[in-house]
Amino acid sequence: MANKSILVVGGGISGLTAAVEAAEVGNEVFIVEKNPYLGGRVSQLNQYFPKLCPPNCGLEINFQRIRKNPKINFFTMAEVESISGQEGNFEVTVKINPRYVNEKCTGCGKCVEACPAERANAFNYGMDKTKAVYLPHEFAFPMKYAIDDQACKGAECGKCAEACEYGAIELGMQAKTMKLNVGSIVWATGWTPYDANKLSYYGFGRYDNVITNVMMERLAAYNGPTKGKIVRPSDGKEIKSVAFIQCAGSRDENHLKACSNVCCLASLKHATYIREQYPDAEICIYYIDIRARGKYEDFFTKVQETANITLIKGKAGEVKQDPESNQLIVIAEDQIEQKVMEKQFDLVVLATGMAPNTSMAQIPGEAAYDEDGFVAAAAPGIYATGCTKSPLDVASAVRDATATALKAIQSTVRGQQ
Repeated sequence: MANKSILVVGGGISGLTAAVEAAEVGNEVFIVEKNPYLGGRVSQLNQYFPKLCPPNCGLEINFQRIRKNPKINFFTMAEVESISGQEGNFEVTVKINPRYVNEKCTGCGKCVEACPAERANAFNYGMDKTKAVYLPHEFAFPMKYAIDDQACKGAECGKCAEACEYGAIELGMQAKTMKLNVGSIVWATGWTPYDANKLSYYGFGRYDNVITNVMMERLAAYNGPTKGKIVRPSDGKEIKSVAFIQCAGSRDENHLKACSNVCCLASLKHATYIREQYPDAEICIYYIDIRARGKYEDFFTKVQETANITLIKGKAGEVKQDPESNQLIVIAEDQIEQKVMEKQFDLVVLATGMAPNTSMAQIPGEAAYDEDGFVAAAAPGIYATGCTKSPLDVASAVRDATATALKAIQSTVRGQQ
């Protein structure tokens, strides 16, 4: 009898799509996600293409499908340790890390009120803080708290456990492992923003007002660190000028070789965020070339024609900071005017590209990767999808995951023939 079960590694938009599509035609599905919530990078967006709507719209549809389908099992704060076997009969070892909060959690928040320790908020890319016991974000699925064991003092403190009247806090919770037997595997571990600290010439980490594109996304979000108000991180002041630097670490032989596909559109979108809040602000976009293909070209044209938005063809070479005014100075070559220019800004946004998570944590099995770490091929029965395979926007990742789900379904049958 064919093993029709499918393991999906990664609970972002690609993993969720593959999981629900496979489960809704009768396959048992197991989702393994390293974070304490499902939704991945999409949940951290303010708006996403093509409709520029909040991510919770699309994610909630998938969460509803998961809630209603008994064939979908999911494990958060979990990771795959090993894979053995072959197509149609894989044995997978999964490690489930301690959450320190059990199924009794009602999300009341009294533990947070009692907690004295703080941590940098990873969901907001460290731009604010939460308590050591925290809800990942207000739309988190599952809607359950977790404890950061790097910030928590454990039983030495215990104030959260004392405050919880439901007995949901387990400070002694330990990691555990489990075995899964599945017919095929979908690898959907997604991407992480390229490390802007490696771009020393742009001053990220030295200058507070140099941020990345994903940080801008959180600044614009109403549930972000500033409740949606885009301000200078250094002093909270409103901004009068902003520079967007394209291809920050992408299309670069010293960093990511590939074009990350979405960065041009993201910066154009961010320009509209700025324009909505600051109609008179000066916006400059430094670019190599703008890649807004197909239906997105109309969006590019619309932004290009907006007042006070200037596109400068030329990659910025360096960002400095004026020691007296703390204004940022972008030094770049204007290829149209054929001159080197220096211009001051309140804020600089680096369009960092997509680095696949497989460049840091590879599939524990036979697989090949390209020069940036994207999966080029894997063993029969193991299928990479979404941004694990190549840089993609959300809509493209969903389409790819749907196709991958079909491959995984077919594989469960083929592996038993």
